[in-house]
Amino acid sequence: MNKAILIGRLTRDPELRTTPTGRNVCQFSVAVNRTYTNANGEREADFINCVVWDKQAENLVRYQKKGNQIAVEGRIQTRNYDDANGKKVYVTEVLVNSINFLDAKGNNSGGSFNNLPEPPMQENDSSEVEVPTETVSVEKDPFEAFGDSIEISDNDLPF
Repeated sequence: MNKAILIGRLTRDPELRTTPTGRNVCQFSVAVNRTYTNANGEREADFINCVVWDKQAENLVRYQKKGNQIAVEGRIQTRNYDDANGKKVYVTEVLVNSINFLDAKGNNSGGSFNNLPEPPMQENDSSEVEVPTETVSVEKDPFEAFGDSIEISDNDLPF
């Protein structure tokens, strides 16, 4: 099983790119705090590279910015390619299946976007394989009118 779940903060503003075949992609990194502190009492972080495709990439760029907290679910992918100098470059990244925006609404967050198909693993940067995609519509928050709290009577609870 290959599954990665991360909660962290964006290290820079996400930028949308389009492949030669017309697919949207966003490469970004998430700073994830380690669970322990170092000898100086400071908490360290790991900076994890991630890739998200299609509508999720568009939504990440539209609704998130540097420093916002997000949750990412996907799989770890490794690939390699030869750079311009002929040197082999190895890349490890998380291929994102779903993103949840965790910051409050006022911090430019918007919701979660799940269940989009993931593209196949690529051997190098120049190869593109088209994968059928599905469209996920982003609608207005259905609970927006309720405000910050919801009053529920004990009689309405099922337990």
